Amino acid sequence: MTTTTQHTIANICDNIKTMLIEKNKSYGDSALDPIRIFSKGSSDEQIKIRIDDKLSRISRGSEFYGDNDLDDLIGYLILLKVSKVYNKEEL
Repeated sequence: MTTTTQHTIANICDNIKTMLIEKNKSYGDSALDPIRIFSKGSSDEQIKIRIDDKLSRISRGSEFYGDNDLDDLIGYLILLKVSKVYNKEEL
C-alpha cells in the first residue's frame, strides 16, 4: 500500500512527464537535437545554459507570469539526464 506522500510523488512525477512529452511534441526534439542556427554547443551545454538562465531568473525574482519555474527547472534537469543517457555518460 502506498502512503499519501508516495502517491503525491507519483502524481507530481507524472505531471512533469506529461509536461515534457507535450513540450517535446510542440517543439520537436529541440532540447536534445537542436537545429543549431547560431549556437554550436552540445545539447548538454545548451540545457545547462537553460538551467542557469532559469536559476538566474528565480534568484533575481524576475520570473515570467504564467511560467512554473520549479516544473521547468525539474524538466531541464530530466532532459540533462536523458541527454547523458543518450551519450552513455550516465545510466
